[in-house]
Amino acid sequence: LEATQVASVTEEKRLVMRHGGRVVADLSRAFLNSNGAEKWADLRVDALPLPVPPLAAPAGAGFAEKMAALVGDLNRCSQRGLAQRFDSTIGAATVLMPHAGRYQLTPEQAMVMKLPVEGETATCAGMAYGFDPYLSEQNPYTGAYLAVVDSVARLCAAGFELADITLSFQEYFERLGADPARWGKPFAALLGALQAQLDLGVAAIGGKDSMSGSFEKLDVPPTLVSFAVAGGKVENVAPGAFQLPQSRVILLKPASADGLAPNATSFKLVLGQLAGLIREKKVLSVRSVGGEGLASAVFNMCLGNRLGFAFADGFDEDRLFAPCFGGFLVELDGEAAVGETLGETTGHYALELGGQHVHLEALQKLWEDRLEPVFPTAPPQAAEKPEPVEALSFELEAGQRRAPKLGVAKPKALVPVFPGTNCEYDTARALAAAGAEAEIFVVRNLSPAAVAESAALLAEKIRESQMVVLPGGFSGGDEPEGSAKLICAFFRGGAVKDAVADLLENRDGLMLGICNGFQALVKLGLLPYGEIRDAAPDSHSGAQSAPTLTFNTIGRHQSMLCRTRVASNLSPWLAKEQVGTVHTIAISHGEGRFVAPPALLSQLAAAGQIATQYVDTTGAPTMAAAGNPNGSTLAIEGITSRDGRVLGKMGHTERTGNGLYKNVPVGKGQRLFEGGVDYFKI
Repeated sequence: LEATQVASVTEEKRLVMRHGGRVVADLSRAFLNSNGAEKWADLRVDALPLPVPPLAAPAGAGFAEKMAALVGDLNRCSQRGLAQRFDSTIGAATVLMPHAGRYQLTPEQAMVMKLPVEGETATCAGMAYGFDPYLSEQNPYTGAYLAVVDSVARLCAAGFELADITLSFQEYFERLGADPARWGKPFAALLGALQAQLDLGVAAIGGKDSMSGSFEKLDVPPTLVSFAVAGGKVENVAPGAFQLPQSRVILLKPASADGLAPNATSFKLVLGQLAGLIREKKVLSVRSVGGEGLASAVFNMCLGNRLGFAFADGFDEDRLFAPCFGGFLVELDGEAAVGETLGETTGHYALELGGQHVHLEALQKLWEDRLEPVFPTAPPQAAEKPEPVEALSFELEAGQRRAPKLGVAKPKALVPVFPGTNCEYDTARALAAAGAEAEIFVVRNLSPAAVAESAALLAEKIRESQMVVLPGGFSGGDEPEGSAKLICAFFRGGAVKDAVADLLENRDGLMLGICNGFQALVKLGLLPYGEIRDAAPDSHSGAQSAPTLTFNTIGRHQSMLCRTRVASNLSPWLAKEQVGTVHTIAISHGEGRFVAPPALLSQLAAAGQIATQYVDTTGAPTMAAAGNPNGSTLAIEGITSRDGRVLGKMGHTERTGNGLYKNVPVGKGQRLFEGGVDYFKI
């Protein structure tokens, strides 16, 4: 490595900067310490009242009515349709999905991902936030204090420990002007946050502030959002959804002098108890209660795996709807002599309290429907009971599978990278883990000369490889009007087109396209025909004579885990999987809906070219958005060429690894890359 000197430390307390041999800055250290010109302002902090959390449940109502009001409240209802717009699995490092459980409904309170390193790691990073605008508006000091408490509690509920936590703040206040009372709001908030740091022994680094949150007479509420960040071990990360029926659930709750802010010493003791339970593997699931209250916390934990909850006999109903900052609901695996027994989970999808039964099916619908018009989770015209889809099955016998003319102990896999590709590292890592020699090749397009050079090199590298794998991403930003056009333009070039033909026709090579790569293979004609063909009519014009991948029926990007069923093992890529096997695989796309003329669909099914189908939680192919997120015809997730050696699929099989998706049951990974590598081992 070459070292370049950028500066030198001198005894003179001045910062001197030179450019071209000329001094361009010469500043004293004292001036730098002052942050420039001296600034000051008068401020006044009046006596602040103890803030009162807003009641989502009407006073005097029955348990069922209170629960209905609670789950339908805008601050507590489902935001799943918003979360699905963001790629939560990119990088193959996600430890906690945004929504937990078999049904991916329980909203998690923290983000957790493995560190991005080569090879395997058991180390992860987590982040959680805390902020309640209603409390901060009434009392900026207490609001900021509780923001810190809530962020720390949420992160500890995910399996991290207080000693490892660092904070960062995001501050946003009204325009302050020269009004001492307005200046008193950020001052009080910062004092509250500082006191919380001192009480808990955690420090804040960095942060962002703005004092411009006013428009005419409209002001933002005093805002100090606390972000808690920590490193930890994947094995200690705990899910937020109830896992099993008949589990004892306890409440760990710190003491509180005012019924709102926890006593700092008591809170730290509770955090220590929780960390000990997690380290001893006695925790099945856990959730921080905070400002949402016990009723909301229990409801959210029930959703993910459709479990119910029976509160302990004599439990005070009023306690369910009060805040509990610093408190935790813990589903225990076995016995533990700590905490207060809140109740137990049940296999009946309902809440039971003092002889009252509230069915969770109806509450879930209220919870989901509130923001469905704004952030939909299903297409607007989706049928309540979609038409059934046939489960296709095509299986080759062991002796029917064609082998390549020449075997290779370690096949070379080329992974081309185009502008917009974002899955090349995950794909190369998965190929290498399966035994291939993976090479990432970056296509350059900054000039016509660079394009020509890249095309020539791409053709050369294809001729040196046994496999070509087109990874996912957003080639050229998926514009104009359609994905993968840039990839197709390169592969239709004479030299690259000839190299692909040689790979498939003369050398028995393999091709794989995932997500954006699948779109490219279909638009090139490599799927389902096994050869590059002239471009078909634009799928968006309405004239369709060939298969295509087009916009999801929901009209937006979808990101989640989906279940797919192997419908055919015609492809060498799927040779290690049995027909009928169901895998849980990450999807992330906006144009993943496979459509084709009915006659062609029949031909593909008969020839075993429909490789995989989207299925529901029972393993049956489905047209429902929860299982078939893009609305693909026949629930098709992947197809092959006639001989199976070209495979395209929307699901990101490469986004797998040890310790990923701990809050969703995923089962065994799909042995896609292993099948491709073993094909060459004659």
